[in-house]
Amino acid sequence: MRSGFILTRQSKDLGTSSIIELWISTDAGPALVQIPHQKSVYFVESAIQEQAEQLANQHKIPLKTKALPLKTFQLKPITACYFPTRKYAMNFEQILLNNHLPCYESDIRLVDRYLMERFIQGQIDVSGQETYANGYLKISNAQCRASKSYTPHLSVVSLDIECSAHGVLYSIGLDSPMDSRVIMIGEPQPSDEMPIQWVENENALLRALIDWFVQFDPDIIIGWNVIGFDMRLLVQRAEQHKMRLNLGRGKQNCYYRQSNQSQQGFITIPGRVVVDGIDGLKSATYSFDSWSLESVSQELLQQGKAIHNVHDRMQEINDMFHHDKLSLAKYNLQDCILVNKIFHKTHLLDYLVQRSKLTGLSLDRVGGSVAAFSNLYLPRLHRGGYVAPNLVPNDWIASPGGFVMDSKPGLYDSVLVLDFKSLYPAIIRSFLIDPMGLIEGLQLKIGNQADQAVPGFRKAQFHRSKHYLPNLIEELWQARDQAKKEKEVAFSQAIKIIMNSFYGVLGSSGCRFFDTRLASSITLRGHEIMKTTRKLIEEQGYEVIYGDTDSTFVSLKGECSAQQANEVGHALTAHINAWWKQHLAEQYQLTSLLELEYETHFNRFFMPTIRGSETGSKKRYAGLIKTQNDSRIVFKGLESARSDWTELAQSFQARLYELIFDGQDPTQFIVDTVAQVESGALDDKLVYRKRLRRKLNDYQKNIPPQVRAARLADEINQQLGRPLQYQNRGRIAYVMTRSGPEPIEFVRSAYDYEHYIEKQVKPIADAILPFVGLKFDDINAPQIGLF
Repeated sequence: MRSGFILTRQSKDLGTSSIIELWISTDAGPALVQIPHQKSVYFVESAIQEQAEQLANQHKIPLKTKALPLKTFQLKPITACYFPTRKYAMNFEQILLNNHLPCYESDIRLVDRYLMERFIQGQIDVSGQETYANGYLKISNAQCRASKSYTPHLSVVSLDIECSAHGVLYSIGLDSPMDSRVIMIGEPQPSDEMPIQWVENENALLRALIDWFVQFDPDIIIGWNVIGFDMRLLVQRAEQHKMRLNLGRGKQNCYYRQSNQSQQGFITIPGRVVVDGIDGLKSATYSFDSWSLESVSQELLQQGKAIHNVHDRMQEINDMFHHDKLSLAKYNLQDCILVNKIFHKTHLLDYLVQRSKLTGLSLDRVGGSVAAFSNLYLPRLHRGGYVAPNLVPNDWIASPGGFVMDSKPGLYDSVLVLDFKSLYPAIIRSFLIDPMGLIEGLQLKIGNQADQAVPGFRKAQFHRSKHYLPNLIEELWQARDQAKKEKEVAFSQAIKIIMNSFYGVLGSSGCRFFDTRLASSITLRGHEIMKTTRKLIEEQGYEVIYGDTDSTFVSLKGECSAQQANEVGHALTAHINAWWKQHLAEQYQLTSLLELEYETHFNRFFMPTIRGSETGSKKRYAGLIKTQNDSRIVFKGLESARSDWTELAQSFQARLYELIFDGQDPTQFIVDTVAQVESGALDDKLVYRKRLRRKLNDYQKNIPPQVRAARLADEINQQLGRPLQYQNRGRIAYVMTRSGPEPIEFVRSAYDYEHYIEKQVKPIADAILPFVGLKFDDINAPQIGLF
């Protein structure tokens, strides 16, 4: 028996049968695992078994059926349909569809079903006939089972290409602990800075790349938009030269495809995983104002690209290729190095490995919350006697969102934030919410045993013992607590994201288990918990000024020391947690797993009104946190936390709140800021940076300023003979001038300082000044005549 970690997976038809092939990483190197004679299977209702068999005979489809002790969620008996090849299975699915006959779980891929039914999640134990050939281990006629604990040691290369505007390749950068180099088209030149492999032409460039992969044999290829750009272009250029891009292990070919709906690209390289940095960071819940490599590198690493003309990189790349190839090689390799550093800084690959171990998702899977849930839940559901339902139709009923309380606007001393730890997972565990449990619970109602079920919302009720999801979350919860103790950051983060995704999955019409009764029994229970918690806090003599999903903001009605606030916070959480334990035990005969935690003490706290009204806002606030050594202001949803406001707005708000929270008069600061704006001293802080969410030509009515600036920029680019930058989405930096919005690279008019005072400074000031007895217009009025 040999242990390993799954890199790639695929199934294919060979003659009259299907075979599953897994490439795995083992301590002995890469291994190809071949599992032959695998049958495709899905399910039909037993009532149509005979009709299905007749259709199969009529269309000469080799079908074997077997009645199983399974049923649908409508309690209809089920028969399994087995096919010798995937092609037969897909053809017969279409035949059933044409005859308006339902089938179940036909969308589960053969290889995914094989792994999930054996609870194989990333880690795998394999036995079979072993032979060595072509630099890898081959395990034929394999038998597989889940491995208890295997940590892979994966070899990684960061890849980046440089090319012309028409996609003709110039060079390929490769950065890896095994070898770093740039493969460059051109006459050899001496270079002391980096290793450069010189080749004659594009064909030779691609062949040199293939040779590099044969020699160094990496498990993982990483990059920035590496699938949708680099790999796509490499495959296209290889096709142009009528050559096979044999980057796969065993010299297997690469295959690139693109989704017709989302336009997302996918690359298949047998034995190697391609992980895009952008998609990987998004799956780990990272968020950036801009996802360009330059922007993310600056934010995470305080480093950037080795290029100067940021407004026309293509022109500079072309110039370097024709006149300064050594600089292009440096730029090319620097991009590879930046990506490697980002992966290292964020522990991204560690996170993806742990996610795979927890859910069975492949390392390169984008998103995947629904797939992760299916991988974990389906095999358990089958053991519970059910097959999964099909996707719901488009007329599904939406479920309520999280609880958001009306806020009480004001400037407060000493506000506590109390958070329920993982509220939705805790509700699922406490109230036994589960897809199968719902079906089983509703049967108790039919049998006049409703008192034996746990009530939910929208007429839902859940069986007290027949369920899987609460136990599944409990296992993840315990694993996360252990990971946090052992300071396994990537593992803890992976568990948190997966656990918290379960509600979203159950509330998504894209999930086969979606049922409004499930999702509503979570969110509406959350509403109930938050409202009751507010009542319990106010009974203790404190004021709840805001609540949002799982957080409650409590005013202590006066200034308190850190010690006093901590004592109140811990006393409140202890009281409320004890109340919920007693309430659930008495009301439902359940064990409460709800856990309210004391998170933060804000020494000063501001809750604004909705602009232009007296109603308190939601998801917008600011608070001052003081510690023994430091103090900081936390902004949520306000201008200083938003990238689409100028640096002027952000810095002005930060300083204004700092003064007010410290009890100082902000009048002189406001006067000085207005004067500096009017004098031009703050011109470098007046830049707007906004996203173009549609193609430029798609904006027809209500043209926003960023679109006007982008159109002006590309008009000038066209006049200068430069590439157009903004036609297909992107981000634009611009300023407001007396002639309207102008792109920062082509400012020709005088700045409209009145715009910045009225639209950036004044709204920020007017939000908080009334709470300290001041008005912006009263402060600013004497200054108007000075300019």
